[in-house]
Amino acid sequence: MTARIKQLFEHTKAENRAALITFIMGGDPDIDTTLALLDGLSQSGADIIEIGIPFSDPMADGPVIEAAGKRAIAKGITLKKILGAVQQFRQNNNATPIILMGYYNPIYRYGVSGFCKDASAAGVDGLIIVDLPPEEELEIVPHLDATNLRLIRLVAPTSNEERMKKITASASGFVYYISVTGVTGAATAKDDDLAARLEILRKNTPLPVAVGFGIKTAEQVNAAAKHADAVVVGSALVKIIAESKDAVSAASIFVKGLASGLGK
Repeated sequence: MTARIKQLFEHTKAENRAALITFIMGGDPDIDTTLALLDGLSQSGADIIEIGIPFSDPMADGPVIEAAGKRAIAKGITLKKILGAVQQFRQNNNATPIILMGYYNPIYRYGVSGFCKDASAAGVDGLIIVDLPPEEELEIVPHLDATNLRLIRLVAPTSNEERMKKITASASGFVYYISVTGVTGAATAKDDDLAARLEILRKNTPLPVAVGFGIKTAEQVNAAAKHADAVVVGSALVKIIAESKDAVSAASIFVKGLASGLGK
């Protein structure tokens, strides 16, 4: 369906910079704000936008993102509503890649085949499914392939080289390296450690590598960008959205500052 992710990384490579990936929770504080955030962030320097799928029992989310998911669930946010927001966003923006990030249960309950078809039709480019290891991917991979959705794989700092090879074998779009052990919003990895781990990872995949978890400031974005093809900021942005009276404006200003760390 789309080559948006590939084109985006070709563009950032030509500009000799890393991409900025921002994460928001779908439906927090409401679906209209989510749509406004998609527009605002894409205009403020976000190259790729991840939308969190609210889930009641997250395993990798820190307290900020977990609370955002709970608020969204309390508002009655569903996968269908999030896909509806993406579809509306695509009416005016056909360039910014959109990634859905979450857990397998909501996709399973939706119906795997139907979800992949609907997500592709709405304009989603790829999925990050936190709790789907390679050993259990065969239930969804054929449906992803049929709808041309990318499967972005997570690689942990505890993954040895053999495990990296297995994880990245079915990856597409890009690979997401979790820079620290623990949940989202944790401390950022040390520069030397990050460089060494990414060097090993790059030997095992030709895909662009994004780094996330614990990156909160323009300075940290700049530091991670020296080693990665993309840098992900999530918890810090979700916190600003939750605490601001004008979430869209505050988020846009924050993202502009992050983008400045990449020379944008």
